[in-house]
Amino acid sequence: MQHQPPTPEIICDGLGFPEGPVALADGSVLLMEIEHGTVSRVSPDGRRSIVKEVGGGPNGAAIGPDGALYICNNGGMAFALVDGLKIPQGPSADHTHGWVQRLDLDSGELTVVVESAGGQPLIAPNDLVFDKSGGFWFTDHGSRTEHGMRFGALCYMPSRAGGCDAIRVRDGLMSPNGVGLSPDGLTLYVADTWTGRLLSFEVAGPGRVAEPPPFHPGNIVATLPGFQLLDSLAVEADGHVCVGTLVNGGITIFSPSGDTEHVALPDMLVTNLCFGGPDMQDVWLTCSGSGTLRKARWSRPGLPLAFGR
Repeated sequence: MQHQPPTPEIICDGLGFPEGPVALADGSVLLMEIEHGTVSRVSPDGRRSIVKEVGGGPNGAAIGPDGALYICNNGGMAFALVDGLKIPQGPSADHTHGWVQRLDLDSGELTVVVESAGGQPLIAPNDLVFDKSGGFWFTDHGSRTEHGMRFGALCYMPSRAGGCDAIRVRDGLMSPNGVGLSPDGLTLYVADTWTGRLLSFEVAGPGRVAEPPPFHPGNIVATLPGFQLLDSLAVEADGHVCVGTLVNGGITIFSPSGDTEHVALPDMLVTNLCFGGPDMQDVWLTCSGSGTLRKARWSRPGLPLAFGR
């Protein structure tokens, strides 16, 4: 799966730990600034404007079937400046829990749509993806505390669900982060940060997955060697999974069979990416350590998401 390395240009800098890029049809990109608690829009010429102050720590985001922006909010993070890079330090001092928000991009109305899963308060929602039924899968990343790890979960919110309690699909995942669906919608991918592992699940229906092998957190697609951490992801039209990679900064491309290829980028904290443009071969990359949004041409087209704007 040889990939031609991209040459990314900086579209916008000075961002507060950007994440969750969403490409729009007009060529602009919505992104979350975790450090600032804002949703921002970056125009094609690089101008940045604040769309909404949402508080907490807005992270992964996606357009829903109603044209609104749905945001995984981790509740807030602390940061430190280390050798010129912004480095996450875990939950903010005032962190209590996280939630999923809905932002009406026309009216600016902001509401909370998920606060718990299976009756348990969310810890730190991280990323989400809509399926064609209009429901969305999302990860609760868990958190690091002075007493150890609070494990996360894979969750699902059905379309037109009443209340703010989601389905808790898989518990006991160490640090689930990026989530995405295969082109046929039958495989769900979850990137686990601290294990450097890409997991897959066979989708049995909205909010349901087949049981993985005994004692496995999920089906193991591949585990990266050494100390490499996985963040958010996007799927290519041919089924390859592109995952933002930390420490060994760049994008790691996984084939469904487990082959990997690393595309190095000039930031050790490449947290997320999204595809867009007329041929879906424009890629926007959140290089969060340096606070930049970069753009490049990708050698293969990305998979269009279920809903867009």
